[in-house]
Amino acid sequence: MSMPAVGDLAPEVALPDETGTTHRLSGQRGRWMILYFYPKDDTPGCTVEACEFRDHIELVHGRDADVWGISPQGTASKRAFREKFGLPFTLLADESHEVAEAYGSWVEKQNYGKTYWGTARTTFLVDPDGRIARVWPKVKPEGHAEDVLAALDELRAMRVP
Repeated sequence: MSMPAVGDLAPEVALPDETGTTHRLSGQRGRWMILYFYPKDDTPGCTVEACEFRDHIELVHGRDADVWGISPQGTASKRAFREKFGLPFTLLADESHEVAEAYGSWVEKQNYGKTYWGTARTTFLVDPDGRIARVWPKVKPEGHAEDVLAALDELRAMRVP
């Protein structure tokens, strides 16, 4: 499936966190949402990205926003990843990769001559009306949280009446 574009209604997210509690994007209307898709819990790049969001979480919350990290590993993996790195935001298990597919983040990859399907590191900023406000395809983890915060500041300023 193709990646949603700026202005599109964000596809619904209804996935469990590490406790099995289902989180729904539709229930977050009125707040900015940072949805970031990452390949695998507790791997080097994914840890850098998660820890950068962790280190900026007070700034994120101060901008009426929340962070959800989404990857295909299960709830036990999410629990271990959150605990190991003290991640204060929601991690969601997309084991069937249906949500990643809806966001165009489930892609064919190649590594060491092998072809396989997996999650592309992609981030979406969803506005309080539930629309895609910004997309970052092919994210590099280092400095990404700061880029997202800068975009959030810019977009929030544009919405002020």
